[in-house]
Amino acid sequence: MSEQAPFGYVRAMRFSEADGSSGQLIDAYGSEGILIGGRRFTRGLIVTPNRIEDGWGPAHPVDLTVEHLDALLAIEPETQVIVLGTGETQVFPDPALYFAVIGHGVGFEVMDTGAACRTYNILMSEGRRVVAGLLPLALEPR
Repeated sequence: MSEQAPFGYVRAMRFSEADGSSGQLIDAYGSEGILIGGRRFTRGLIVTPNRIEDGWGPAHPVDLTVEHLDALLAIEPETQVIVLGTGETQVFPDPALYFAVIGHGVGFEVMDTGAACRTYNILMSEGRRVVAGLLPLALEPR
């Protein structure tokens, strides 16, 4: 992918040592979707260094359930941290959901999806076992 992000997208952070050889890097994100390896994803998704699961998550972050978070916990063995992107703005889940994740001994960070994309790239480039659950920036109307 060129250094310039496509129109309507923001380029996710890149590092000279992070060439994607150790896993999936998020290339860019915007209201039109998330770009990974030249593919555009417009729905919620799970990203790990080795895998992408399209179609994950609720239409709105307030509708997150323990089942959504269980999917994040189950996708990679020995996950160290889960990064949750809640769309255009940061929306904290119900505290019971937060405690359900940290009860497994896994770090849990909640932020807007743009920040989650950047954080995922940093953690992945450091070799951390990270899972990102990303809701789209352009959420469906309620």
